[in-house]
Amino acid sequence: MIRYTIPLIEPLRTQHQYAPHVLASRSALSRRDFLASLAAATTGTLLPNSPLPALRHSLGASVGLIDVHHHVLPPVYLAVARDRIIAQGQKYLPATVLQWTPENTLAEMDRGGVTTAIVSISTPGVWFGDLDADRRLARECNEYAAGLVRDHPGRFGFFAAVPLPDIEGSLREIGYALDALHADGIGLMTSYGDRWPGDPTFTRVFEELNRRSTVVYVHPTGPNCCRNLIPYIPYVMTELPHDTTRAITSLLFAGAFARFRNIRFIFSHAGGTLPMVAGRIARQGRAIPELSEKVPNGVEYELKRLYYEIAGSANRPAVAALTSLVPTSQILFGSDYPWGRIAMTADAMAEVGLSAPDIQAIGRDNALTLFARLKR
Repeated sequence: MIRYTIPLIEPLRTQHQYAPHVLASRSALSRRDFLASLAAATTGTLLPNSPLPALRHSLGASVGLIDVHHHVLPPVYLAVARDRIIAQGQKYLPATVLQWTPENTLAEMDRGGVTTAIVSISTPGVWFGDLDADRRLARECNEYAAGLVRDHPGRFGFFAAVPLPDIEGSLREIGYALDALHADGIGLMTSYGDRWPGDPTFTRVFEELNRRSTVVYVHPTGPNCCRNLIPYIPYVMTELPHDTTRAITSLLFAGAFARFRNIRFIFSHAGGTLPMVAGRIARQGRAIPELSEKVPNGVEYELKRLYYEIAGSANRPAVAALTSLVPTSQILFGSDYPWGRIAMTADAMAEVGLSAPDIQAIGRDNALTLFARLKR
């Protein structure tokens, strides 16, 4: 998460507990009062525009980034999800989230050198336990995203949301999103309550995604087990990267990567903690026959085939670990806007020891291999 200097809407218990964002409290304010107070409190307080000097030094004046980790917040979604985000322990929401509009996101893209953003729904996704309502929410979010693509040619693509763990609803939405709305791929979460994507109950969904040779973007979330392990530390600090590792390991040893060869998977935040524990996973996997048989080509082979985007992870330790694990052809640019600012990852990408050709590949060219329509 990104730090903003924003006045509080109501005081916290202690001064030092205030960190990144604006307090969002259902008990203190109504939704209307909250948003009105937020707008008044945050006027003129966001970070200044970044000229991206380091990135432009590497790539020239026209940056042309393709951002594959960029979130859309349709009004219908924010109305439903805001309270759920708070209930899950994310007590502070950035003004950029609560004030998201297409106009604001386009302005941020222009400041950050992003030509095209492939938008998606962030955690907690579109499943809230009401079958019919969640199917409608997924449909409305996907139609909204398709409208962005239509209304702003060349500036947007989208990963369609599906209401997993509702299998039938998800299969229906995959067909509609890819066939009628022409989505660029499907967005999934790293877990659904107490199940990870390698769970056999999700097999039919992955069979369909494989049949369609789909690009699948997997965004982290907090599983039921782990949102309040350390009560005073927001789960987004540690559990989101850990859950990406759980999701990858889940798919790996369910045999999904070996079986569903046509799916192109993208994982967030440089693979979470995976690069640091990949060697351990590979070693242990080889030692356990019932696991090793699910990965006939070896763990390292499968991990090198996946794609990883680097939102919030463009720092030397993370990039060094990731580039030690996979070739730069498997790395993509992402920003996590509006939860993060584009400039933070964009300019940092030019300061972590990557060559100019690698920056060009990560920033744009690798995405063009996945999204051929963007070449037109």
